[in-house]
Amino acid sequence: MASSQDAWYLSLLGMAEYFRTSNPPNIKCCIQCLQAVFNFKPPLRVEARTHLQLGNILLIHTKNVDLARNHLEQAWFLSQTISNFDDVKFEAASLLSNLYGEQNQYNLAKPILRKAVELSNANVYWHCRLIFQLASVHAMEKDYQSACSLLGFGVDYAEYSSANYTRVLFLLSKGMLLLIAKRYQEVHPLLQQASLLVEQWTGNQHQKEYLKVFFLVLQVCHYLMAGQIKSVKPSLKQLQQSIQTITQPSWPSDEELVTENIGDMFMWMPKEHLYVLVYLITAMHSMQGGYLDKAQKYTDKALMQIEKLKNADQKPFILHTFHMLLLEQIIMCRLVMGKKTLALQEISHACALCQQHPKLLATHKAPLNTLLGLYAMSMNCMEAAEVQFTTALRTSQERELWTFVHLNLGIVYLRTKRETEFQTILERINPETLPSASHSLRAAAYYVQGLQSFFQQRYNDAKRYLRESLKMANAEDLNRLTSCSLVLLGHIFLSLGNSRESMNMVTPAMQLASKIPDVHVQLWATAILRDLYRLCSETGRETESMQMHCNFSQMLLKDHFAASQLPEHSLINWSEGDFPVPVGLPTGPMPSSSSVVL
Repeated sequence: MASSQDAWYLSLLGMAEYFRTSNPPNIKCCIQCLQAVFNFKPPLRVEARTHLQLGNILLIHTKNVDLARNHLEQAWFLSQTISNFDDVKFEAASLLSNLYGEQNQYNLAKPILRKAVELSNANVYWHCRLIFQLASVHAMEKDYQSACSLLGFGVDYAEYSSANYTRVLFLLSKGMLLLIAKRYQEVHPLLQQASLLVEQWTGNQHQKEYLKVFFLVLQVCHYLMAGQIKSVKPSLKQLQQSIQTITQPSWPSDEELVTENIGDMFMWMPKEHLYVLVYLITAMHSMQGGYLDKAQKYTDKALMQIEKLKNADQKPFILHTFHMLLLEQIIMCRLVMGKKTLALQEISHACALCQQHPKLLATHKAPLNTLLGLYAMSMNCMEAAEVQFTTALRTSQERELWTFVHLNLGIVYLRTKRETEFQTILERINPETLPSASHSLRAAAYYVQGLQSFFQQRYNDAKRYLRESLKMANAEDLNRLTSCSLVLLGHIFLSLGNSRESMNMVTPAMQLASKIPDVHVQLWATAILRDLYRLCSETGRETESMQMHCNFSQMLLKDHFAASQLPEHSLINWSEGDFPVPVGLPTGPMPSSSSVVL
């Protein structure tokens, strides 16, 4: 029978749970009951567990982070000395480390996690979970070497513990970090190993399909990062089929998927989030390949799914990241299609998202500056474009983004006839020595070299560079780059007086640009066709081309004027600090529907 003292605190714990589970919950009374427990000097186990409960409730239901942190620190400190108390000890360590991480105090999170990993060696579930968490902290600090080492240790531990599903999760997580770190030579054999393990999987078939989705996401991202748009298509198709399978109503819930083995109770991402991720990846593929209507369709579907996943409590940060990446894709689509007004509104939405989530701004500021630079280019605000691009270069360490920005900066210098400045970045965009493994960026670098030679009237050099660009673009179905290279070759042949070759280049460029659709290439192509038909004395076709040229020109001018009148246009002058105009996210669904040369 419980002592009188025991009865007091047991009653208080019971009342706290009653208030917590009431409908609606009475959190204030729950907290008061838990705090009252300490007045009765309960046993150490009860005291530690109560501190953990208070910390958890304060984190979830209040904004009193400091008090929550204090309780979690107490729970961790007290529980370390208690044997057979894993649930409280390691949950306290995990929650406290998460809180430190949210406050960017990784130096405080890491020693706690290291100690917890050391203490949890006999508990398969907590040992694996804490390794994942510690690796995540190192990854947040961009210490990929330490993170990969931990995940490699996790692979071995999971195999030793017969947690085969978690073993593959550790392996794929390591592959993901190697991709992020651009250590491509190490990624390939690791993905091969993971593929073999997934294919030979004889356990739960639902787990196999989930692992297959994770593997295919990494494989598709590997191809996309290499700019291999055509090569990725079979893997992307498999990924789309797999995500359809795991989102069927008959598919088990996430909870049912991970409860078979105590060491396998982990997921990389809930299937609802995976659904958004696959749409995002598909939109990125369509954007890179120049299938802009498809890119818009997949972006709209992903954004609708994100809206569905919103709830009253909170939206996981990963969804905000997906939202930002989707906006980046759709903004580039709008610019290519000549819809600068829509692009500017969506840039404002991206700014608003970053304003709401400062952590997002820290990771996406350079891409945001790049988008503003592309928009400024499309509005012929070359000075602002240069400022945005140089700001992106100053704030980013991403090799591919650096190359992309330098290529566009090179175009700014060429369009403003600043050959001296162009020469200063020439080595960074030389396709022969390009510091990027991306096939598409290398092809784009040949295009920019061809553009420079064209402006300098070195037509033979220009043709040589553009044919190389065309060869690489055709090899991987880079439709936009193909149309740009063809129309520039057509312009060169027209300048050389070779109207037949010019027509052979411009006609397919026009057809491809119409398919994309790329309004700026169409505008350029119709101007060349007008001149070609005039030379051939084909008056009817000349008039038709002239009318098409006028239609494209008027559409772009009208949109240009509308964008310039929006208050958000002043965002092109932003580089640091607060945004110069109020920015906000749309209350309803986003509308569906030069510029960016690359």
